[in-house]
Amino acid sequence: MEELTVLRDLVILVAVAIPVVAVAHRLHVPSVVGFLVTGVLIGPHALALIHDVAGVQHLAEIGVILLLFVIGLELSLSRIIALGPSIVRAGAIQVVGTMAVVALLVTTLGLPLEKAVVVGALVSLSSTAVVLRVYGDRDALDSPHGRVAVGILIFQDLAIVPLMLVVRTLGGADASAGSILTSILVSLGVVGGLLLAGRYLVPWSLQRLARIDARELFTLSILLFGLGAALLTAHFGLSLALGAFLAGLVISESDYGSQAMSDVLPFRDTFSGIFFISVGMLLDAGTLLEDPLPYAIAVVAVFTIKAIVTAAATLSLRRPLQVGLIAGVGLAQIGEFSFVLAGVAASLGLLSPDENQLFLGTAVITMLATPFLIAAAPAAAGRVCAALNLTTLPTADEATEAPAGLRDHVIIVGYGINGRNVARVVDGVGIPYVILEQNGRVVETAQRDGQPIVYGDATQVHTMERLDVEHARVLVLAIASPADELRAVAIARQLNPGIRIVVRTRFVQAIADLEGVGADEVVADEFETSLEIFSRVLRHYDIPSNVIEREVHAARMEQYGQAVARREGTGAGLETLASLGVHRALDIFEVVNGSAAEGEHPAALELRSRTGATVVAIARDGEAHVSPEPEFRFRMGDSVVLVGDAEALARARPIFCAPPPEPPAADSTPP
Repeated sequence: MEELTVLRDLVILVAVAIPVVAVAHRLHVPSVVGFLVTGVLIGPHALALIHDVAGVQHLAEIGVILLLFVIGLELSLSRIIALGPSIVRAGAIQVVGTMAVVALLVTTLGLPLEKAVVVGALVSLSSTAVVLRVYGDRDALDSPHGRVAVGILIFQDLAIVPLMLVVRTLGGADASAGSILTSILVSLGVVGGLLLAGRYLVPWSLQRLARIDARELFTLSILLFGLGAALLTAHFGLSLALGAFLAGLVISESDYGSQAMSDVLPFRDTFSGIFFISVGMLLDAGTLLEDPLPYAIAVVAVFTIKAIVTAAATLSLRRPLQVGLIAGVGLAQIGEFSFVLAGVAASLGLLSPDENQLFLGTAVITMLATPFLIAAAPAAAGRVCAALNLTTLPTADEATEAPAGLRDHVIIVGYGINGRNVARVVDGVGIPYVILEQNGRVVETAQRDGQPIVYGDATQVHTMERLDVEHARVLVLAIASPADELRAVAIARQLNPGIRIVVRTRFVQAIADLEGVGADEVVADEFETSLEIFSRVLRHYDIPSNVIEREVHAARMEQYGQAVARREGTGAGLETLASLGVHRALDIFEVVNGSAAEGEHPAALELRSRTGATVVAIARDGEAHVSPEPEFRFRMGDSVVLVGDAEALARARPIFCAPPPEPPAADSTPP
């Protein structure tokens, strides 16, 4: 019974995939690699646990459809437009440049131009699934090379549409100019018709289905749109995956794109796993072991060409060479969409079985090697730049040189939201500063705004020396790239042991490492965001502001420990009190100009009888006043330490922190 055979194969497939993917997860390797290894193990060329590869491939086709459908949902037309021309330019240079170099190399080996173009298209695409997973695990998505890589990956995902049209056109029986033009026009008409119909039909349909309030009906409708669009494009000679991608792109623009994504993701994860397993099953490991030389040559060629071309594309964005090399290594593998293209090319006779096997082996090896190459890329790129004596990409003019004679200044690394806020504040109070940024366009814009900004990389000794770090008082790192932060902190501490280093990082777990290499103060986005969230929740319940501030302080003490005590001037004593829970009966108020306390002696306030709180000490100019002299008077800026319960402290707060209420105006109306 054939249906039982398919079920048996599916059980074997899942049973083997679970432990393999679990091991991959423990080794911090993307699950895609685990699926590929599973396919190699159970395929007909290894353990031969599954013989009917064609049956599994039918399920894999559904995986391809859902994979591209979700990619379309994730992208959305508005996000594509928001990428801007710079990423489009870099993506075009990477895809077209890789295709041109590979096609030229392949034609020198004697293959016809049609095959050369197809091979170039296969090599030009990188693995979105592998790269995003590895970069995410390494907290590198928000790094300079991570942002470049993600932008190029998005362009590659879009490029699958015209590349499919090219492959279908090259594989046509009639290769005349007229037939090619007709094929392109038909393809564009189908694509345009889908986008136009989806622009008006899909939102209208989903809106009415949502009113019925039947979740399963909505999910079935989403699947109908995706599978129906795939069937429509296949009917006109295009790819199933192309139609699914366009359907996802259209649905993402509706108000129901997020719900569609959540409904389809479980199907996508399951069937796309089957797709990668089916790819691994096609790999003949025996052939690879018998004659590994062609595979080794192909792998080295792919890595080298893609790394160099991607680095050149990154340089076109005026990023440093080191960023380009790291991004180039990250994108040097062959991607999952290349398997889709290869399947279409093989069915059209553009790839022979031996050529397809060489492609599969090369693609699987590059995917398996990617996590390890990404880990080694920063150090290798640094050595290359050092060997070339080139730490950063030269800029177009000399305006990016640091201002001369900087002393006692602030160095701000990264000119994003955090960097801009710091620059605005220090500029407002007259503190000298200089900004370091790796994005060439950001540098140009800031220069036009009159900012003292330098184009360069904080992980390079030469760059930090240009900023006179030896004479700086404070270094602020606002780049959210853990590896770069660690390197920059270590360099700055080595060049200036007395500098104050403040780091903004993404996750709490990075605090210990940063403090270990010399950071004085580390602010974690993850933790500070949580403080803001619970502060807003408490304010919603009308909790007094001083109570909220006290809870924020206690949370910081618990998370940051002794470092917070030093920063806030509370010392180890208050940290000990916090650990005992006494912080709930303790608070520090600063005397505000115009408050009721200003100009008064502590005893004259009769604080205990009026509020229930007691003054423990008063800090002024670095000295503590425990028993103030008779001539002592509160003045603006004094820090007053009080004890009392929450209500007493709340009553005492306005005396120090708010001006006294204005007396009511006298009635000027004559009696």
